[in-house]
Amino acid sequence: MGIPVVTVGRTLDDLVGGLERLHGPVSVVRRCAELAELLAACQTGLARAAVVADGSGELTASLVDRLSAVGVAVVALSDSPEETARLQGIGVTVEGSAVEAEALAALIAGAVAQISTPGPGPAASAFADHATAFRPPDGRPGTAPGAASGAGAAQGRPGEPGTGRIIAVWGPAGAPGRTLVAANIAGELAAEGKSVLLVDADSYGASVAAVLGLLDEAAGLAQACRLADQGVLDGPALLRIAAPVATRAGSFRVLTGITRADRWTELRAAALSLVYQRAREVAEVTVIDVGFCLEADEELSFDSMAPRRNAATLRSLELADTVYAVGAADPVGVPRLVRALAELDAAVPQASPRVVLNKVRASAVGRLPERQLRDAWSRYGPATPLEAFLPADPAACDAALLAGSLLLESAPDSALRKALAALVCAPVQRNRKSSVLSSTAKRRAKD
Repeated sequence: MGIPVVTVGRTLDDLVGGLERLHGPVSVVRRCAELAELLAACQTGLARAAVVADGSGELTASLVDRLSAVGVAVVALSDSPEETARLQGIGVTVEGSAVEAEALAALIAGAVAQISTPGPGPAASAFADHATAFRPPDGRPGTAPGAASGAGAAQGRPGEPGTGRIIAVWGPAGAPGRTLVAANIAGELAAEGKSVLLVDADSYGASVAAVLGLLDEAAGLAQACRLADQGVLDGPALLRIAAPVATRAGSFRVLTGITRADRWTELRAAALSLVYQRAREVAEVTVIDVGFCLEADEELSFDSMAPRRNAATLRSLELADTVYAVGAADPVGVPRLVRALAELDAAVPQASPRVVLNKVRASAVGRLPERQLRDAWSRYGPATPLEAFLPADPAACDAALLAGSLLLESAPDSALRKALAALVCAPVQRNRKSSVLSSTAKRRAKD
């Protein structure tokens, strides 16, 4: 059984004829006049691979991700080094336009094998056989000798991966204090001397800019996603978009959130993945404030290629190295957190959250509130232990909000600020200034 392929481009006549003369490895099922026709054909399940000779400039990371979601690998033909680099950066396998038919068939088979996760059956065996049949002498499946390899691009990870950590701050509905915790974690890490990037990925109620008193709200994350989707986002571009925030103890940068909730379509999962990849390269720690909803809403849509309302939250949690689950320490907030943790485990099983109870006060749970909460959690809560308790301090929070500053500036001696610092910082915080975002060389020298 051949791999069904659709093509687009007027220059493919000889190449398509060569593929058809191979009789087996691939089977060209449709020649499309334009990219829109090719996309429609792929969405119907007609093909497992798409070969783009003309119109590759219209390909974006989101488009490639949507095609991958329906099991279609994308192969583009380009002789431009700049376009080749851009396409590989968004997950496209690229080869020169002078490629021979047999080499292109091998490239197609390898690209399909990389994105396919077929179950047992004849189709799975057929695709596996094609990938094996076109194994070149160097042993890499699906890559013809002398062909450009798309292995790294298919994974959406061009170049060397960054070493920075990603921390996601999440919590259930009901304003448990996600943004407060995320912003102050970023400030405490910057005060410790780390280069930090704070990202507002809440697609329902972005508020980091307001909390920090940033008047020029330009939806930095949406801008970064737009460049990432086009395959042109690099480290310097990300730094230009991120707004600098300076405190007395250190500095960090912020990617502000969308200015209206109806702009959620600008935060596509594929583009976010590339943004976070660049964030790992330019910052030692990236702190993400995410929304509450974990519903996989694409399952409710008849269009399997439709944008996902909660893609920003789900992708952020999937890629985070550490997830803080924040809940309000009261009779309403704790049950909400317990139910939400079960939803988190189902939606993102690898998350392994560190549970933090915020707004801890005796007036809401009784005398010795931490003991009361621990006892209740051991009886009714999930197996995930409680990581920390953040005391309620409305006066300090109000003062910080009014000044558009962090607790380390407006209330450095407050119990809440000390609890937040203890949550993420070393036992003895270093008293040195942080650059806004240090370079790789500077980080290596510091290490």
